[in-house]
Amino acid sequence: QVQLVESGGGLVQAGGSLRLSCAASGRSFSRYAMGWFRQAPGKEREFVARIGFPGGLTYYSDSVKGRFTISRDNAKNTVYLQMNSLKPEDKAVYYCAADIIARYGAWVADYWGQGTQVTVSS
Repeated sequence: QVQLVESGGGLVQAGGSLRLSCAASGRSFSRYAMGWFRQAPGKEREFVARIGFPGGLTYYSDSVKGRFTISRDNAKNTVYLQMNSLKPEDKAVYYCAADIIARYGAWVADYWGQGTQVTVSS
């Protein structure tokens, strides 16, 4: 089992930056692929970014590529999402996820945090 707690969300102006953190507890954090999803009001949850283990290969959605950077610190059991050049359309609840795998052409996860709100004003 893995428990995930996100932090770092908030309100920022368009063009600004935020860094989300996700602290994980439980066993074998460094063995899981970690990542972030988001859900905007009235929309389905969507994949944002993933980082493999022990710490490596990254994937991003096209909508955030070049603006967001995912990283992990296995010693701290923490994964980060640095978000730059934020746009109003980035407004969403951001969820940390663990044990992300590809299934039928989509990213799915076994463990989820409670989410943190990101609001971008225009």
